[in-house]
Amino acid sequence: MFYVKKPEMVNKTFRLPEDLINQLSVVAQQRGVSMNNLVAQCCSYALAHLADSPKEEVEKKV
Repeated sequence: MFYVKKPEMVNKTFRLPEDLINQLSVVAQQRGVSMNNLVAQCCSYALAHLADSPKEEVEKKV
């Protein structure tokens, strides 16, 4: 049986740099998705690919 999934969403307010908002807006329009959807996907991707520790991040920069 097919069930349509609708994840529970929570409203939050974030302050982001204007240039980042502009870039997100352009990408969302180009891909035909909402800004909310794009930001959620970007956050999920970033968290999934986050370094295990801050030390790893510093070592990669050197």
